Order: sequence, then structure tokens, then C-alpha cells
Amino acid sequence: MNEALRLEHISKKYETFTLHDVNLVIPKGSIMGFIGENGAGKSTTMKAMLGLIHPDGGEVYVDGKRFTGEERGIKERLGVVTDSSCFPEELNAVEIGNVMRRVYRTWDKKRYKGLLKEYKIDEKKRIREYSRGMKMKLSLVVALSHDSKLLVLDEATSGLDPVVRDSLLDTFLDFIQDEEHAIWLSSHILSDLEKVCDYITFIQDGRILFSENKDELIEKYRIVKGPRAQLEELESVIGLSENAFGAQALVPSAQAPDGIASDAAGIEDIMLFYGKERR
Repeated sequence: MNEALRLEHISKKYETFTLHDVNLVIPKGSIMGFIGENGAGKSTTMKAMLGLIHPDGGEVYVDGKRFTGEERGIKERLGVVTDSSCFPEELNAVEIGNVMRRVYRTWDKKRYKGLLKEYKIDEKKRIREYSRGMKMKLSLVVALSHDSKLLVLDEATSGLDPVVRDSLLDTFLDFIQDEEHAIWLSSHILSDLEKVCDYITFIQDGRILFSENKDELIEKYRIVKGPRAQLEELESVIGLSENAFGAQALVPSAQAPDGIASDAAGIEDIMLFYGKERR
């Protein structure tokens, strides 16, 4: 079994939002970037996967095991970080470590102490005195300090300065090197995802628009530039925008015509143009 995570037909209906038939696979030894606008369904999907909300339909499999009925054993192997701290505000990092070693049988005190030092986290300061970025770093250190096989990170790098983010990205790459670990990473910092991700999944209005190999995705599209009327005549235009400097459109690379200026498309470009087309 080389799948760290499989979501099959996950759905959830609210009064004002619906998650539609979400399917997703993350292979072991890989990082999956999860992108989409605010309210697109990223956090809802992750919460459904973690059992924090009860989906209306579908199944979750972690390391080949059905999540339902195996929650306790599976959660032992999950490292989870959301965009808000869940630690008691009156505790300090040493006390958090003492709590976590009672929660996780695989708690690694030595690794925890080493990561606190590496990320310059004050062990004695109360959590309520931490900045938002410092709380995020502590959450990540906890997630990396027990025998997690899958990290589920919802905006885990938000609020961190570029130097710390870069160090964390290196940590993520080290984490998956043995081909037995994987990471599911939601982030609005698309440059981070472009650096480390093997796959990109894009969710919009509660539906998965695509889930593809990152390198193949970037090779798949180009941005062509020119007069709007000329671009509107092209086949297979995915999205088109116009400003004071002219018009540009996202098209499949195979459809980019000769004689028209074009550039490679990054993940952010692809997301923005798909979003424009949907709207």
C-alpha cells in the first residue's frame, strides 16, 4: 500500500455551502498542496478527513485503513496543525511537552526539545504571551515530535516570516524522504507550495477542479498576451483578464499559437485564471 491518504466521495451539506463528492489521493513520500479561495472548502474537507465534522457521505482511508472504526490508532500517526492554536493559554512549552507525552505513546522528548531550540521557542514563556507566528511554530513542533506518518497542515505557515518558512519547508522535505511519510498542506502562500509540493489539488465552490502532478500541471498551461479580441478567438481559453497594459489568457500549452507572446504559468496564475472563469 503506497497511499498515505485516500478520500472517496466525501460530501457535506450546509445551509449556505456544500462539499461535493470530493476524491483525493496522496501517495506516500509526497507533499500535496491544497489550494482554493477563502470559503472554497479546504478547511471543511480537512475537518471531514480528521473526523472533526461528520460528512454526509464518503469514506476516508489512512495508510490503507478505513478511518471509521480505527480513529484512535490512526490519530496516533497524524500530525495536525490548523490556523489557530489549540493549546491552553496558561501553559508553557515545557508543560505542553509533559501533556503530549501522555497523549502520544510515540512522543519523542529529545526531538521535541531539539525542535524548540531550532525554532527559537521560549520554553518558559506562557502561550498567551506568544505571537501568532510563535504559536504556529509550537503547533508544528508538536506535530513533528511524535511518530506522525501523515501531516495535515491547514495554513500552517501563515504568520511566519520568510526565513522561518524556508526552514520549515526544508523540514517538510526531510520528513518525506523515507517514502513512508506524506504531507497534506493547505496554504495561501502559493510560492511555498511551488517550492516543495509534488501534487496540487484545487478546490472551488466545494468541488475539486483538478488534482495533478505539480510539474505536469505547470507544463500544461501557458499565458498568452495580446489584444482582447485576438485572444477571444483562441480555442480552449480557460480564463481571460484585461488591464491598462493589455489582455492575457490562460490556455493549454498545446493550444498556445505561434506568433503571440506567451509566458509559462505558475500555480498562482492557474488558480487565478480558473477562478476568473468560474466567476
